Amino acid sequence: MPAPGRFLLRLLPGWILRYPRQRLAEDLVAGLIVAFLALPQSLAYALLAGLPPQVGLYVSILPAIAYAWVGSSMVQAVGPVAITAIMTYTVLQPLATPGTPEYAGLAASLALLSGVLLTIGSLLRLGFLSQLLSRPVIQGFISGSAVLILLSQSRHLLGLESGSDSWPGLWAALLAQLAGGLGPAALIGLVALAVLALGRTLLEHALVRCGMAAARAKFIVRLLPLMVIAAASAVVLHFNLEARGIAVVGPLASGLPDFHWFLPDHASLGKLAVPAMLLALVGMVQNIAMAQALAIKRHERVDANSELLGLGAANMVAAVYGGMPVGGGVSRSALNVAAGAQSPLASIVTAATMGVIVYALASFFSHLPLAALAASIMVAAFSMIDLKSWREAWAYDRADGLAWLGTAGGVVFLGLERGIGLGIMLSLTTLLLRASTPHIARLGRIPGSEHFRNTDRHAVETLPEVVFLRIDESLFFGNQSAVEARIASELLETPTLRHVVLVMSAVNRVDTTAMEMLCDINRDLDERQIHLHLAEVKGPVHDRLHHSRLWPALSGQVFLSVNEAFEKLRLAAPRLTVPANKAPSPSWHP
Repeated sequence: MPAPGRFLLRLLPGWILRYPRQRLAEDLVAGLIVAFLALPQSLAYALLAGLPPQVGLYVSILPAIAYAWVGSSMVQAVGPVAITAIMTYTVLQPLATPGTPEYAGLAASLALLSGVLLTIGSLLRLGFLSQLLSRPVIQGFISGSAVLILLSQSRHLLGLESGSDSWPGLWAALLAQLAGGLGPAALIGLVALAVLALGRTLLEHALVRCGMAAARAKFIVRLLPLMVIAAASAVVLHFNLEARGIAVVGPLASGLPDFHWFLPDHASLGKLAVPAMLLALVGMVQNIAMAQALAIKRHERVDANSELLGLGAANMVAAVYGGMPVGGGVSRSALNVAAGAQSPLASIVTAATMGVIVYALASFFSHLPLAALAASIMVAAFSMIDLKSWREAWAYDRADGLAWLGTAGGVVFLGLERGIGLGIMLSLTTLLLRASTPHIARLGRIPGSEHFRNTDRHAVETLPEVVFLRIDESLFFGNQSAVEARIASELLETPTLRHVVLVMSAVNRVDTTAMEMLCDINRDLDERQIHLHLAEVKGPVHDRLHHSRLWPALSGQVFLSVNEAFEKLRLAAPRLTVPANKAPSPSWHP
């Protein structure tokens, strides 16, 4: 093949080169379905971000194609999502008035900066940073963000005239409006909310009872948001509610937008640097987590760095074509999978269909009431509040439960940036606290075997002048005091001690401070005529310690196994001690 042909082939994604033709029909149908199902969602999330609703349609086109071209997930769908939308609004609302050109410019700059950061992260192979946030922190952040979404959309749902999104401002506006009765916007919003919240379950059950297949019933239920906003628009038109002041989407620019090439000025860079990093981090975590979950279900694999590149490319394209940050949407990806998507071609078909809708049918959306769109956003936000994950985390590990609560509460009361910062701080504090207080078990041998277990859990054989201590943590500067304190406690408890064996089977690393601590312990024990031994030292740890000053000064030996140490040291103290008051525990206990 000529060189130009090979070059062009390199530009094509791998999934196109090995695309199975038998999947074409499934991808085409799935793409068409998702385009119509995601239509109200795209409009609503642009509104949530404080941008004109048509922006949500624009960033569902070329950014989605950019991700499909370079991302690694076969069915992940990228577009406007709730988390990035509420983060955009929360960050920019103090800096500019929503709906103004300045606000739109800042939103585009935010998308560009986060896209550049994600792309740089991909080039530096920083996909592993997606593991920086623990699952309770992510779930708490999403749940807290959902509360903020409910708060921000309450004003649109009820047709309140207050510009404040604070609880006191909303309550004051609500009480003032209730004094004069509910307006048409509030009635439309509350009815739409009730239908969307209750109709899904009731309609699905009713259709299944009427004999419809469960899969088809679910598909029809997914059309419910589209039917609700269509009905709400018909009501607005029929009763001429725009003349009575009900807020609607308004005229949409016909046709597709032009590319808007720009570079943020220094003032914008200074304001948006930290929010862009936060947006990139959250987008990375959500996108990679969703892609991996979908890949596991489909027995596929995703590459974290390719996901960063795909999401970065999508946001950079969104900056110049639409002007709104995008992400890997949980609900949009779920729609894609449910519609039968088999490859990124489905997302490309969705984007192309959305382009046709924007180009030819934009005028049909001008009468959509904002109250109905707010209702669809709030229903989606309700589903994001995951109290079950908090209950599970609290029951399993109180520290993780507190991290969930701290993150969610921080987001609600302190803001998105401080909330997720608080969650990361709580997670790292918990990690450091656990690492600095390692579990140290005193071991003995189970009679008639070569297995060693905790003397507090099992009836085991011990040597009267020897103590075996297993340290269940890597040794570093943060836990040296705990190790020293435990050895000092053993010396007080057993004055006749002559040998201390540190079992290193769970120690993956010994830093410089911990190595010096072992040297100090070795010297202090040697002065007491007590020998320090090591057992089951892992290869990498052995290599480091072998070149340290501990190795030549070690008063004892280095044993390959605990049983070898036990057998050799029992020659000096052959009498075994077996606690008679201990009942054997199940064999799986450590």
